[in-house]
Amino acid sequence: MSTFSSGEMAAEVFGRLFSVLLEDEEFVARARQEGLSVRLVHTKPDCQVFVSPQGVVVGEEAAPQTAAITLKMSCDTAHALWMGRLMVPVAIATGRLRIRGKVAKVLELVPMLRPAFDRYPDIAAASGVGA
Repeated sequence: MSTFSSGEMAAEVFGRLFSVLLEDEEFVARARQEGLSVRLVHTKPDCQVFVSPQGVVVGEEAAPQTAAITLKMSCDTAHALWMGRLMVPVAIATGRLRIRGKVAKVLELVPMLRPAFDRYPDIAAASGVGA
């Protein structure tokens, strides 16, 4: 059974997570400077999130957006990554996380996500997502 009961629930949690990042002026400035945008394609249940310095788009509206990086994984894999139970290199090596885009952009993105890793457990819990 999936950690998320629906795609809408997953989109709400992950959308809120990235909205938190966009409140960080340093993250936004660096993302603009590096031309970073990310599309997250989650499965089981399906949801998509597009993140750019201009904002967060969730659901069907996220699909047509062009991103510098596309990350594809199950919602359970995303939950494990954000909770710190699964490391990005392990997820990539085992095929649980697939990446499209320049590796250099991915390497720039990961350290910028630290505030999201710190806040995710509280965001998930507030939405009723189990640990």
